[in-house]
Amino acid sequence: MTTARVFGMLLLALLGTSASAQSAAVSPPVPLGPPQVTAGAPSWVPPHALTQADASAWLDGMMPLAIGRGDIAGAVVVIVKDGQVLAAKGYGVADVKSAKPVDPERTLFRPGSISKLFTWTSVMQLVEEKKLDLDADVNTYLDFRIAATFGTPITLRDLMTHRPGFEETIKRLFTEEPKHMAKLGPGLKARVPDQIFPPGSTPAYSNYGAALAGYIVERVSGERFEDYVARHIFDPLGMTHATFLQPLPKRLAPDMSSGYDKASGEPKKFELIWMSPAGGLSASGADIARFMSAYLGGGAPLLKPETVRLMWSEIYQRDPRIPGMGLGFYHEDTNGHVVVAHAGDTVAFHSDLHLIPDAHVGLFFSQNSAGKENSGIRGHLFRSFMDRYFPAPPSKPQPTLASAKTDGALIAGYYDSSRRSETNFFRVGNDQAKVTLNDDGTISVSPFLALNGEPRRWREVKPFVWREVGGSHLLVAEMQDGRPREIASDLYPQVFVFSRSLFRDLPSWNIPLLIGTLSMLLLTVAFWPIKAVLRWRYSSAFPYQGRAATMYRLTRLTALLDLVFLGGFFGALAYGSIHLDFFDTPSDWIFRGLEVLGVIAIVATVVPLYELRIALADPDRPWWTKLSDGLIALAALAVVWFAWSLNFVNFNLNY
Repeated sequence: MTTARVFGMLLLALLGTSASAQSAAVSPPVPLGPPQVTAGAPSWVPPHALTQADASAWLDGMMPLAIGRGDIAGAVVVIVKDGQVLAAKGYGVADVKSAKPVDPERTLFRPGSISKLFTWTSVMQLVEEKKLDLDADVNTYLDFRIAATFGTPITLRDLMTHRPGFEETIKRLFTEEPKHMAKLGPGLKARVPDQIFPPGSTPAYSNYGAALAGYIVERVSGERFEDYVARHIFDPLGMTHATFLQPLPKRLAPDMSSGYDKASGEPKKFELIWMSPAGGLSASGADIARFMSAYLGGGAPLLKPETVRLMWSEIYQRDPRIPGMGLGFYHEDTNGHVVVAHAGDTVAFHSDLHLIPDAHVGLFFSQNSAGKENSGIRGHLFRSFMDRYFPAPPSKPQPTLASAKTDGALIAGYYDSSRRSETNFFRVGNDQAKVTLNDDGTISVSPFLALNGEPRRWREVKPFVWREVGGSHLLVAEMQDGRPREIASDLYPQVFVFSRSLFRDLPSWNIPLLIGTLSMLLLTVAFWPIKAVLRWRYSSAFPYQGRAATMYRLTRLTALLDLVFLGGFFGALAYGSIHLDFFDTPSDWIFRGLEVLGVIAIVATVVPLYELRIALADPDRPWWTKLSDGLIALAALAVVWFAWSLNFVNFNLNY
């Protein structure tokens, strides 16, 4: 995680909000995002025959225990093979209170970013009709303009490979109130994210980019996006329990599964997603099976076979040692098999879709609860499925290189995710990975946890290539001039990259500075009235007069102002991490007010600096008073640093 994110978690903890809540909600990579990391592979065993009986027995032996231990209310699993549904299983309940069971034919789940596959399918249908050009400037199809910040236009190919260069935004991503839903076109026009990378250069997963593609479908087809998908995808496939409409139509609303943080908690309201093409789908497992079968069968009746092959080809590889990105699909090649996939997350629902083209097999999983931290069911399900039915052939063990400790020490440090906010105050939610060298010469990477919640260990098997200890995953470092530039792993799709952190973002000095700043401000504000009470109690005179007395009091007011400024920002973020609909236009006045307060606090920094000057020039003041004045002045300067580095005063409410 980034320094900024550590700041956020630390302050949210001080404010009484759990880090897990902040991770799930404030951090952009979770909602509508790519999958969590998957579990490592067990020892090789001969493959089982993928039959209805074996798959059903295997799922029945795994899933009930897994969702129970994970505090997950319900889940659906669908396996298709050769155009037929091999298994369609519902586990647990769609509603805890009524104990309504999950029905794979009827129960609707929210597959989050798997919705994007329907958007990309729509785009490619229009490409086949020559109404869209993958390499044309997207402005050709829009009624507003996306600026070419880096002199290069954004194309549909960039959008489909998550390389438009947009920074991450979360404002109005989710809401529970229909009246707060923005319309697609006006919403996109009003909330164009800043570009932080040249188009086509750096993968940075973008919900806005997918929604923009959906709006282009709407503009070119002349149909509302929801209607286009219904007519051109749902109807031809017979997907009667699928819709992009929000709120749900009356005929489908009774079949909607409730969503939960944990099954033991209260249900959440239906999550409304204004960027519908990026994550607004509601669908049953059986209908997702129809969609998977169409692709595995060559695309008919949706697309031509050559179009499907193009979408599944590796259009982009950041590192040739790691599976790359197709058009809309990303690769999760496993055990020697090509696997194209997508995953999706809302706050409550978490889903995975995997296609194995050479076996004509598809696997879909969705759970209606976030569940306990590190429950990791969906990742474990996929890895176990592959190892059971499509295991990798036995291979000779690779010895650990003698250079393991030296190379591990070289790449140890912090790395920033390219999927981040850079120009707005949600920079505080950016993700950062920490690479640590272990005593035994292996390395660990902070986000890459095993099912038990412990960091995975990686041993170097080739120069700057590490293999998971007890597993099959790879981690690679891209070197430049003898120094690490990026790290990548096949644990996650290549829709973002981790690049070496700048000095300004290193927690090694920022965290102590933050703790010291908060401590000094709190002590200054707390001891101000305490000292006044003690002077009154013991009839002691106030030690300063005139200008010195004025500056003493103004310095304490500045400390209070700094504390309210930082505390207010993180308090608002803490509240929003629990109530995502807080991050919406009606809350703009709160953040605008905090920004104004921050500007006042920055200007007021001259007060403790002047107070320090007075103290140092006064020979009668004791050394401890001069020291405390110096620490207060340093704390005020640190507030200026945090206000600038976290974008708390740049007046950008497109966050």
